[in-house]
Amino acid sequence: MNPLKKVTGRVAVLDRPDIDTDQIMPKQFLKRIERTGFGQFLFYDWKFEEDGTTLRDDFPLNNPAFTGAKILLAGRNFGCGSSREHAPWGLQDFGFDVVIAPSFADIFSNNCTKIGLAALRIPEDELQALVAEVDSRAGSEMTVDLETLTITSPQGRVIPFVLDASIQRRLVEGLDDVGLSMLKDAEISAYEATRAHAPDTLAAALRA
Repeated sequence: MNPLKKVTGRVAVLDRPDIDTDQIMPKQFLKRIERTGFGQFLFYDWKFEEDGTTLRDDFPLNNPAFTGAKILLAGRNFGCGSSREHAPWGLQDFGFDVVIAPSFADIFSNNCTKIGLAALRIPEDELQALVAEVDSRAGSEMTVDLETLTITSPQGRVIPFVLDASIQRRLVEGLDDVGLSMLKDAEISAYEATRAHAPDTLAAALRA
């Protein structure tokens, strides 16, 4: 997992409440065994017309001003519904490094943390202020600094946010569950060394 310290880039807006994981990554694509390549299916049922190829004009992420966005502004309770990991995989594969919303489903937020996708909470009024600054015709850029825990808005306002220290460390240092375990490699090896003869000891006890 790559470290995520500071993200500067285009911002996209999908200001709808209660967007569930079935809309983020529809169920028909969950049969894939790869972890990559899910970006093409992100919001598939909202993105395309019924023919599956024609882009819908009324879907915000089809707006050319949001092309290549690294930061997504979303509505409250983002990622509700089933706990499928494919939803954050799709968001990350599509190009997003950060999702900002007033609230997230807990399991979705936890799944994001495990792959290095930042799910950041800010108050509803602050989110709406950010949305108002985004130019939906020419596009806008923002900066999210995971080290200083600040957002720099398109108009230059600096907005602080709160993030659990353990999650901040995982994101900034790029530590997934395996990486966290490997930080204890010396202690694990020392413990295993004390158990090197445990099978022989057990066998001797059984023979007795």
